Amino acid sequence: MSKFWSERTKCLQPYVPGEQPKLTNLVKLNTNENPFPPSPMVLTAMRQAVNDELCLYPDPNADKLKQTIADYYGLHKQQVFVGNGSDEVLAQAFAAFFQGKQQLLLPDISYSFYPVYCQLYDVEACCVPLNENFAIDPADYCHARAGVIFPNPNAPTGCILSLMQIEQILQANPDCVVLVDEAYIDFGGESSVKLIDDYPNLLVVQTLSKSRSLAGMRIGLAMGHVDLIEGLERVKNSFNSYPLDRVAQASAVAAFMDDDYFRFTCAKVIENRIWLTEQLQRLKFEVLPSRANFVFVRHDRKQAAQIAAFLRLHGVVVRHFLQDRISNFLRISVGTEEQQQRLIAVLEEMLTQ
Repeated sequence: MSKFWSERTKCLQPYVPGEQPKLTNLVKLNTNENPFPPSPMVLTAMRQAVNDELCLYPDPNADKLKQTIADYYGLHKQQVFVGNGSDEVLAQAFAAFFQGKQQLLLPDISYSFYPVYCQLYDVEACCVPLNENFAIDPADYCHARAGVIFPNPNAPTGCILSLMQIEQILQANPDCVVLVDEAYIDFGGESSVKLIDDYPNLLVVQTLSKSRSLAGMRIGLAMGHVDLIEGLERVKNSFNSYPLDRVAQASAVAAFMDDDYFRFTCAKVIENRIWLTEQLQRLKFEVLPSRANFVFVRHDRKQAAQIAAFLRLHGVVVRHFLQDRISNFLRISVGTEEQQQRLIAVLEEMLTQ
């Protein structure tokens, strides 16, 4: 520990990202990346953006991208914010709306970056236990003081709330921000974006990493009432006025323009998720109902750590969490048909031993 660190830095317990193995020929099902490549239209836009104008700064307001997103969702441009990945957007939301406040309500089993941001921005986290089905109960999210934050679908469980349930939470917390993290919403959920005009306390955060196959570009966005977006802009322009480079902005615009490709790949992920769920259930796994591009599972006889180790030995990587209540679960990303067939074959081999 360096003597030069601040006291806050000394106390931080940083987020640990999913492993990115350097080995080749792995079936990589541990970080919820999209198994399909970006749209050809996106790749063309990126190549065209790599030109002599890279010597110039990008548009700090990303106006074309914001307008594209606004048109896509039926919003005004002033209701859209963009940033360098949804993790950075979330961090700026913590700074803008939750910093220094007490009682931010969040699920006890959820995206593990939230508690890190609570440490970083001096926010008192109030972790609300998921119910016996590992789902969020809206009745547990009332009268928050700092605000409310949760993913929908939840991660790592994959369970989802309906718009009616989200409205329950919004109505129970009219005086603070309710942040809905929709990283996985496009894989079978209904976005709460359509509630924005009715609830000025709603902030919806999304990413292009998952459903639009751009994890390598780091593009995130938030949508909400103009007052919330203005708060985010104030924080962003006090930190980094140019979070998205020219290539990222061009690729994001193209990703929203090629809606046919987006819908095709999302449908394929959903189709593969259904197949994967059925195969795992055949092998006596309990599979939580998922609307994400992953499934959360446990076996009735084998320990999760044992399964993960066996899979890795045979070139298949999945995610195992050590957290209480879920230490016997595995999170398995939806892959290509070939990747999933390999996963099932290795599991069959293990379970017949």
